[in-house]
Amino acid sequence: MRLALFLPLASCLAMVAALPVAAQDRSFNFALRGGVGAAPDYPGASSYRATPDLAFTFGSLEWGGRKIGTNIGEAPKTGFGFTGAFRYLGERDSSDHPELAGLEDIDAAVELGFGVVYREVNWQVFGKVRRGFGGHEGVTGEIGADVIFRPDERWTITAGPRFSLGNDTYADTYFGVDTATPTLAAYEAEGGLLGAGVEVQATYRLDDAWALEGAVAYQRLLNDAGDSPITQAGSDDQWTMRFGVSRAFNWRF
Repeated sequence: MRLALFLPLASCLAMVAALPVAAQDRSFNFALRGGVGAAPDYPGASSYRATPDLAFTFGSLEWGGRKIGTNIGEAPKTGFGFTGAFRYLGERDSSDHPELAGLEDIDAAVELGFGVVYREVNWQVFGKVRRGFGGHEGVTGEIGADVIFRPDERWTITAGPRFSLGNDTYADTYFGVDTATPTLAAYEAEGGLLGAGVEVQATYRLDDAWALEGAVAYQRLLNDAGDSPITQAGSDDQWTMRFGVSRAFNWRF
């Protein structure tokens, strides 16, 4: 009888004793970035404004002896990863832009979503999807690919094509003209492939936690975005730049 009681008790004690060790095997590695950038005043504009640069990057998740992803700053051999997706679009005020006279103003919008990336040591492909809040409630996305250069242990440089997508709600919000104005014809914009271009990004790691990041991107507006009277009054050549500081975290739980 004593042996029958002792064995379950001993098993419970062993499990409790193992909990701290198991907890040490559970970790979530990620990075947050903050900085400033420059982007067109509105989609299709020829003038530019300063914008915030915020980003979340998934590194890895380790649980129960299994690990998904690669820690921030490490060069992966192969594998899928996940990222957060964020974009800020400033308000569009027609009183600030004579070419938009007669159009309704659009509030500032924040787009939030996620991305999936597949990385090898020297290349990667990815896709992102975002949902708008505020100025628009549409869905936007991006697909792209990069070649990856690592001149030394601190520098990582990526460069590759980008393709921008948006649904009807997004496209008609920024590129549609509901009622003709003295300078703009009525126009109904539909979603789909709205732009194509290229981006070059550089990362310099200060240490295991901190890094400096910068990027320059060019996009040519296409299809309904490029044909919009709003774009024709502005520019279908769109440039964006950003510079920020990122911090990697390794949360154990």
